Amino acid sequence: MAWDALLSLKPRSPVESRSWPVRVLKFNAVMAIIVWIGWFLLGGAFARHSIVANWPVAVTMIFGSLVGGGTSEGGGAVAFPVFTKVLHIPPHEARVFAFAIQSIGMGAASLSILYNRIPVERRVLPWAGSAGILGLLASTYLIVPHVPAPLVKISFTVMVSSLAVALLVMNHREKDIRNELCPIFETREKLLIFLAGFLGGLMSGLVGCGENIAVFMVMVLLFRVSEKVVTPTTVILMTIVTLAGFALHVFAVRDFPPHVQSYWLAAVPIVAVGAPLGAFLCSLMTRRTIANILIFLIAVEFVSTIILIPMSRAVALTAAGTLVVFGLLNWLMSRVDIYRTAYQQQEPPSPGSEEALALSEP
Repeated sequence: MAWDALLSLKPRSPVESRSWPVRVLKFNAVMAIIVWIGWFLLGGAFARHSIVANWPVAVTMIFGSLVGGGTSEGGGAVAFPVFTKVLHIPPHEARVFAFAIQSIGMGAASLSILYNRIPVERRVLPWAGSAGILGLLASTYLIVPHVPAPLVKISFTVMVSSLAVALLVMNHREKDIRNELCPIFETREKLLIFLAGFLGGLMSGLVGCGENIAVFMVMVLLFRVSEKVVTPTTVILMTIVTLAGFALHVFAVRDFPPHVQSYWLAAVPIVAVGAPLGAFLCSLMTRRTIANILIFLIAVEFVSTIILIPMSRAVALTAAGTLVVFGLLNWLMSRVDIYRTAYQQQEPPSPGSEEALALSEP
């Protein structure tokens, strides 16, 4: 593997783009085989029994892994509502499962994104990633113990519904220029990304995902970065927070019981394929298609919450008020004009490089 290319995260050259789909699928297949071998050898009979005994979990994660690898929601965005509303699994177990399974699925998707040089905004990663871990720790120890289970379920719906508001606002402003990178990235922008990452970490501590959604809204609505760049960027960010969250719950909180491990083992071979495949499919879609898919998924989540989750008047008013606040913030971000300039700083190819030769071809 060319580690310098891996770490640079630069977009593919025209020459590389010609064979890119085959290269991606080969790399994804190798990763899946490695995970399957590890699952079979290390999990043993317990793993094989788990996939039969917990087949609803495996089916859920077929869709969850595609969503996690290919969108800004994360696999937990499917797992958490299905677990808590349909399978009636307690929210704290659904949260731990989300961290566990995303560590495999989104980790594989992130490796695929990096190896195949799908464009990302790499300057965001250290700021939002470190803030997300801090928010995760604060949420786990200071917020989660004091939040009742019904409110956790509602908070997830509010979080993803605020993303739908952001997407609707974004689609309404379809003619806006989309930047390839953040057009300005100085102290103010770093602070905004850090705050978004911290808020996302707080939400991740509650429901197992959220880092990606918070940063997505700031980057797309405020900085006007294209969703085709922001989506893989947030997949990597959620992987960073997910790995920290999984380690936190296994080694510090110690709430990864055998039956949740069984859920996890049932889904591991599924997400090893689905998440990288989702990242690949996302790279082929238009930004409008990605937005429409997310809006549809969020609409299903919103309607299912209203139908299936009993809410007191106080909880309903709190949720509505929070959604209004997030919607207002999204609208205000969309009105800021300072970032509405296409990013023009491009590094010229080195003389004699593959990129330069490709550009010189007739």
